[in-house]
Parts: sequence; structure tokens; C-alpha cells
Amino acid sequence: MKKYVKILPLLAVFCAISVNAEVVLKDNSTILGKWKLNAEAAKLDGEKKKVIVEWDFKDNGVLQTKATDSVGRTKEMNIAIKYFVENGEIQKQITPGGEKYESCKVVEKKGSEMIIKCRFLYYFLTKI
Repeated sequence: MKKYVKILPLLAVFCAISVNAEVVLKDNSTILGKWKLNAEAAKLDGEKKKVIVEWDFKDNGVLQTKATDSVGRTKEMNIAIKYFVENGEIQKQITPGGEKYESCKVVEKKGSEMIIKCRFLYYFLTKI
């Protein structure tokens, strides 16, 4: 019985690590295409803010974003920024035309669902 009591905490730590294990990208092939950005949040398990945004990861290193604003002056905004995959993470421009990039990790990818953690926010996406 003592063996099980000693092993139990180790098993709990191992399970916690494997649940939050990040997805290491070899290249951009698994993220290519259009994704619906459903929500963003400051914490993975925090309150999610619903957004209406579409991300299109193109093969030429361009991330085309299309945001819809139903209450603002601009009904739709299209922005193209550069991105690339390096060291298993997505590196994307912080501002269009700028030379500063932020590192984004794929926290989870199951089927058509993906969660990305960038500098300040988690993004919850669904493949379209």
C-alpha cells in the first residue's frame, strides 16, 4: 500500500504535464487554411470574449485576418501580416509592416479545434 501512496503524486504530476503539453509544429502544414477565431481569453480556463474574426494561414507566409464589426463604422477589416514556423512555434508580426514578431504556441489541437497561446491571449479556433 505504501508503494501506491508514493507513486500516486508522481502519477498526478505526470498527468497534469501531459494534459497541458504543447503541440510542436514541424512546419506550417497543420495550420494552413481558414480558421474561425471563436473567442479569446487572458487565461486558458478564464472567461472567453466572443469575437468574429477569420484567420487564413496561407502557404506563402501571410496570415490574412478578416474581422467583422457589427456595431462599428467599419463593417469588415482585412489585415495581412507575415508569419512563419520556427522552433515548433508560430512567429507572427505584431503589427503589419513592422519587424517585431510575437511567438505563439499551439497549446492544443484536436481535429478541427485548435488553441493558440500568444504573448497575452489564448485564441480558440475552429477550422472552416
